[in-house]
Amino acid sequence: MRYIRFFNELQLSDIPLVGGKNASLGEMYQKLTPKGILVPNGFATTSEAYHLLLEENGIKSIIETYLKDVDVSNTELLQKSGQAIRSAILNATLPQSLTQELLSAYTMLSREYDMEHVDVAVRSSGTAEDLPDASFAGQQETFLNINSPEKLLQSVKQCYASLFTDRAISYRSSRGFDHFKVALSVGVQKMVRSDKASSGVMFSIDTESGSQNLVLINATWGLGENVVSGRVNADEFLVFKPTLTQGFKSILKRSLGSKKEKMLYHAENQTINLPTSEEEQKLFCISDKEVLELARQAVMIEAYYERPMDIEWAKDGLDGKLYIVQARPETVQSKRDVQSIEKYELDSKNTTILASGRSVGDKIGSGAVKIIHDTSEFSHFQTGDVLVADTTNPDWEPIMKKASAVVTNRGSRTCHAAIVAREIGVPAVVGCGNATEVLAPIHEVTVNCSSGEMGYIYEGKIPFTCKTIDMNLQPTKTKLMMNVGNPAEAFHLAQMPNDGVGLARMEFIMTHSINAHPMALVDLHKGKSIKEEEKIRSFMTPYVDAKAFFY
Repeated sequence: MRYIRFFNELQLSDIPLVGGKNASLGEMYQKLTPKGILVPNGFATTSEAYHLLLEENGIKSIIETYLKDVDVSNTELLQKSGQAIRSAILNATLPQSLTQELLSAYTMLSREYDMEHVDVAVRSSGTAEDLPDASFAGQQETFLNINSPEKLLQSVKQCYASLFTDRAISYRSSRGFDHFKVALSVGVQKMVRSDKASSGVMFSIDTESGSQNLVLINATWGLGENVVSGRVNADEFLVFKPTLTQGFKSILKRSLGSKKEKMLYHAENQTINLPTSEEEQKLFCISDKEVLELARQAVMIEAYYERPMDIEWAKDGLDGKLYIVQARPETVQSKRDVQSIEKYELDSKNTTILASGRSVGDKIGSGAVKIIHDTSEFSHFQTGDVLVADTTNPDWEPIMKKASAVVTNRGSRTCHAAIVAREIGVPAVVGCGNATEVLAPIHEVTVNCSSGEMGYIYEGKIPFTCKTIDMNLQPTKTKLMMNVGNPAEAFHLAQMPNDGVGLARMEFIMTHSINAHPMALVDLHKGKSIKEEEKIRSFMTPYVDAKAFFY
């Protein structure tokens, strides 16, 4: 085939041909599947197919007209230009030669999985996408549970059009990528039936502290798009790599997410979001054994690519196996300057906390509150405002770049909003729950991400300072030892020059980790009645036994 390559024909050197996403899938399918990492099979269209579409339909001149001297800070003009280009592509006719090859490849993939019409994910892969110096996270579209030739052809055309979403145009313009030197490849991959199980995202580096000793895993029920989009507050796990590679069970932390929705297959609309049951919300959606297996696979993938990686995974509810469906280089913490750090501090302790959630980054920002519900309100957003929303998606990247801070009701540390906020250096607090409600009557706020894993939103503009600290310290005769009392700060502190831990305050560590006196848990385990038992049991969830919770 001229315009199609199956995964067993692709490798990393094919990025100009099929983009970073598809080239990486081909590389893993060929080189890592033999090592036990399962990658569903699929195929990709080439960049030549994209250029053929533009040429046969005379679309290049339309793109030139609308993108000439486009000002991406003018969100209204950006929206009009993007819409015009996307409409031209959606109204175009797929070249007959490409159509024939797509249908032929889809038939071959269906036969491989012994199905008449195999269910596939159709993903966009830009030829400048997922490079070591730019994530391009979520800039183009993905379509799930595509299960017919007709839907496949339509999804391919929609992927081509998504190369000119507002967010993609803005992203390329702000980073100096030539719109005509970025082509688009479409990846078609067998779906993993995680709608009957769970899925998520993992990083082989800690996204906040930058520690390369950690694997961060987020997980939710159903298809993983809800984690990526920030629609749900996912379960979170931290695994310590040095002891994991020695064969120990090295889960340092488990955080239960609310997981109030799950994305499932739907015959008419491909996918649908439904509420999770109360029982599902109170359970971790993967076992400790699966957490450790995912972490081991993250370590293997990182070792193969020789750099920290951002990985999407899925558990198949039919065969119970774990699959890797995507892997790209991590582009923020791995590129961070470790020779100096910025230390943000509030100048006043007289603060009123309005909301809190997961901290993204370690900066402080303040400004006028602007609650945004959808893209039609972007023109109201001014540079320096604090963006407050239920959740964000990559369409919001143009106004996120204008924001002094970002606050969302929903989302976890690996959602697109968090990834983009880190990349552009904006402090963000995600998963606040009710930020759009409690901040609605407030005019100005300060968003503080400098206090560890929890971020706080304070009423009013509070003065703050930022100091740059040089980490190139000369060796001293006296050893510089750390005092540690909060486990959440340990990996941040480890990035600073030090000779080890001089004092570990176990009583503080217990307080931060289990939120209860150990003897209260002993009494609870023995069946005795204790004070505030209901409160303790609530933060023990999903554990029922106090001894199991403690360990």
